[in-house]
Parts: sequence; structure tokens; C-alpha cells
Amino acid sequence: MNINHLRTLCLLIATSILIGLMSGCTFLNRETAQVQQQEHSASAEKDTAPQYTISWTMHQNIPVPADAEMIAYIEDRFDVDLEVWNLENKRYEELLDMELAQGKIPDLFRIRQPHDLLKYQMQGVLAEIPPEVLEQYAPNIVQRIRDYDSRYLEFGKINGSLYGIPAINETNIYRTPVVYREDWLKRLGLDVPKTLDEFETVMYAFAKGDPDGNGKQDTYGLSREGLNVVFGAFGQSVFTEQLYFNEENNQLVIGALEPEMKKALAYMQKWYQDGIIDPEFITGENKGGYKHLSHAFINGKIGMTSMGNYYHWNQEGDYSVLNEHGEETPVEPSFNVNELIQKNAAAEVVFGSPVIGPDGHSGSKGNNLLMNFIAIGAEAANEPGKLEKILEILDYVSANPDPVERIKMEYGLPGKHWDWSAEDSKSFHLLRPYNRMENYTNMIGSSIGMTVPGTTTDKREQWAASAGLTENGIYNRLEVATPALIQYSSELIRMRDRAYISIITGDQPVEYFDTFVEEFMDAGGQQVLLEANHWYNEHKETIHTQ
Repeated sequence: MNINHLRTLCLLIATSILIGLMSGCTFLNRETAQVQQQEHSASAEKDTAPQYTISWTMHQNIPVPADAEMIAYIEDRFDVDLEVWNLENKRYEELLDMELAQGKIPDLFRIRQPHDLLKYQMQGVLAEIPPEVLEQYAPNIVQRIRDYDSRYLEFGKINGSLYGIPAINETNIYRTPVVYREDWLKRLGLDVPKTLDEFETVMYAFAKGDPDGNGKQDTYGLSREGLNVVFGAFGQSVFTEQLYFNEENNQLVIGALEPEMKKALAYMQKWYQDGIIDPEFITGENKGGYKHLSHAFINGKIGMTSMGNYYHWNQEGDYSVLNEHGEETPVEPSFNVNELIQKNAAAEVVFGSPVIGPDGHSGSKGNNLLMNFIAIGAEAANEPGKLEKILEILDYVSANPDPVERIKMEYGLPGKHWDWSAEDSKSFHLLRPYNRMENYTNMIGSSIGMTVPGTTTDKREQWAASAGLTENGIYNRLEVATPALIQYSSELIRMRDRAYISIITGDQPVEYFDTFVEEFMDAGGQQVLLEANHWYNEHKETIHTQ
């Protein structure tokens, strides 16, 4: 073979090898491109299609915006799409029931009235929550409840199965305050009343003595919420959202049916006829907006109320808070007091104790420590892994063991919404403008979890305790519902209100009370009491003394 033929052969071999290598590279490049394209598609799908869409109920005064930054934070962290149901606080149950009637069941199902857990379970709209699943995916919530009192977990069970996670509000140890217009008392030369007789004297003076000094007889002593303090002077509470049960001789009784209520009604009927009770007590003291505001009191129409919680009534300087610089500063007036002094800068308020009745009873309405239940909607259990994901998110936003994340879930982002007060301190303060904005947490989508026990007592609660609000609270001794209560309570509450209002206004004599009690019992009250006592006798060991 000559040299030219050899060169030609080598060139052919080299060309073949090169073509083979190029073909191999082309195949590898195509395969790599396909993998990269698949990864890109998966990434794009993750960006555009979250793992779950979760509807999340809230009862708020201000709605959570769809683009709220803390909602986005949670969505990104858990790869979900949160659809917040903004249901108006005052109409929460009504609006929720309307959604359910249309076949829409929320995934995170907030049950504001504990008695309603059984109602919704009977409607088939709640999912059973296996205890082992709750412990695995919401361990911090479970631990906080157990550390406080593990018996509360039993209250979320129906026929042995868990349907509701109990939300326990430790601040409910503070009863509703009894509030007077202190400037009216000073003008009239009167002291804060301690007994029912002294209370009557003050109420007549508020209505007849021109306490505002305008020369007109345009004021009244009290309205609807104040009446519960009068009922408390006879050991009961009546005007409540749910039927109120008390304990007498180791048995439950319905407070509105107790014989001593005739004595209370006799006082009230006389006061109404004498112009001491605001005629609009029938519709209540709140005329719209935030439900804990007493507009009758704010507008100077009445001089006494027991509406709202303690934190709706603090005055300037009652305790100190941290300002935007982390410095101690006197607290500003809140809610009712703030609204009042905006209308009348000279107005003053003062707390009193629940007045003592003829038999030594006294009390104002208290809210049970079992605040509400968190449940899971029935349809969420049909989607594999969704119930677990909801519990995981709920645990993260409600009982996060990391202090920074815990504050973040409630108050927003550090450096933007809040900051530490000192490098070596566990205290923090809100930054401007958020420290002066009511309900800003709604606007940013934080604080969407449930109330859990184990929170640190701060100066606000210390002030409430020093004001005596841990004493003389009247609490409902039936903390959960029974089937009869679900069936009959709505009509029984209407009967109660009609009868009491008709007696107070004089449309019926006080003696009509006995007829009302008989009709009440015949309309389902007897069965309600029977089932309530059956439950009570079975759970006496787990009943929580407030």
C-alpha cells in the first residue's frame, strides 16, 4: 500500500470516528435537553400549581386581602394556595351557614360557638381527626393543651371520635367589667354602688338628675348589657348568645328559669316604667361596626354598662406598653374609652364590682375558657394528605416553638412590622405605622391561627387582675351541646327573649314568668335539661372550674 492510500484510509477512519463522536454528543445533548426541559416544566408546574388549595375561615372586623404578604409567606413555605373566607364577625354563623347551604365546606373550619360543634358534626360537614394524626402533624398545639389541661381534648370528641381541636383562651378568666361614667357620679355626688339598693339609687340619678348637665332629661341608667349585672345580683345570667346553665345542688339548671329571676324582673319592670332603662335595650347597645362597642354608652345615653372585655376599656396610663422605639410609655385609651373621649373629652369612666343582691349573690358575665373549636371540613379528608397539611400549617401559625417565627406568625415581619426592644431581651415592639393601626394584622394576613394556652401574662393582664376581674364571673357550666340543645335551642332562646322583654316592658305581668317556664319546658326545655344533666353527670370529673 502506497503512502497516498494509507493517508486516505486514515482520513476515512478519523472521519468515521468523528462522526460517531458527534452523533453520540448529539444524542447526549438531546437527552440532557429533555431532562432539563422536564425539570423546568416541573419547576414551572410547582410555581403555577400549588400542592393544595385550602379554604380557611376567619371571623374578622376587617377582611384579609387576597395578596396579604403573610398569607403569601405561608403559601410559599407550604406550597399551598390559601383561600381566606372573610366572614363578618357579627354575622359569622349566619354567613357560614349560607355557604354550607350552597354546598361549600371550608377546609379549615372555625367553629366560634363551642355548642355548634355537635350541630356541624350532625350535618356531616366535619371530618374526623384521628388523634395520632393530630399528634404527628400538630404536636405543638397538642403539647400546649396537655400542659394546660389535657381534659379539654375530650370536649372535642363526639361518640369517642375527635372532631374539634379546642381553642383555650386563658384571658377568659377575666369577667366582663362593670363600667360607670365617673364624671356623672361626681356631678351627682354619688359613689360607685356596691349593693343592688345603691345601684338603684345611682340608676335613678343617672336618668332623672341631669348627669350630663345639659338641662334635658335625655339620659338613662342602663341598657341590655347592664341588665346582666342585675341578673347577676340574683345569681344568674340571662341575655347570652347561648342558653346559660348554672349548677345548683350538683345539677345543672337553666338560669333564665330559676325562681329568683321573678325578683329581678320585678325590679326591671319598675325601672322601665319609671324611665330608668333605655327603651332601645331590646335591640342592644351596639348599633353596628365592632361588636364590643357600646354606642349607647359612648353617645352619653346611658351611664352604666357591662359590654365588651377588659381590653375594650383601658384608659390612658392604666399600664405601660413599648412604643416604636422600644421605650416604656403609658398605654393609650382603647375602643370604648377612646370612642367616648373623642365625643366628649371631659368624660371619665370607672370600674365597679358586680353589685350584691338581697341574698348575697353578685356577678357579671364571663366567657368560658373553652373559646371555640377548630375543625376540618369533610371534603378535605377526601384528598390524600390534605388534612395532614392543614394541621401542619395550623400548628406552625398557632404554636410555633421558634420565638421569631411565633411572633412573625402573629405580628408580621421583623424589621418591618416589629422589632426587638433590646438585643438581650425577649420583648418586642411594633413599628410605625403599625403600632397605631387597629386590625393591621388582618391587613397583612398574620394571626390566622387558633388560640392556644401557655402565652406569657403581660402588663395588660396584670392590670385586669388588679382590677378584680378574676372574681365574681358567671360562666356557663354546659360547655358543649347535646342533641336536644341543637334541636330546640334556637326556639327556646327566642321564647326566653320574648318573655323577658314582654315582662320588663310591662306588656306582661311579672306573674307571666311562671307561664313562660311551663311553655319553655314543654317546647323542648325538659329534654334539653335531661340531656344536659346526663352529660354533666358523666363529665363532672372533667368540668373545669373557671
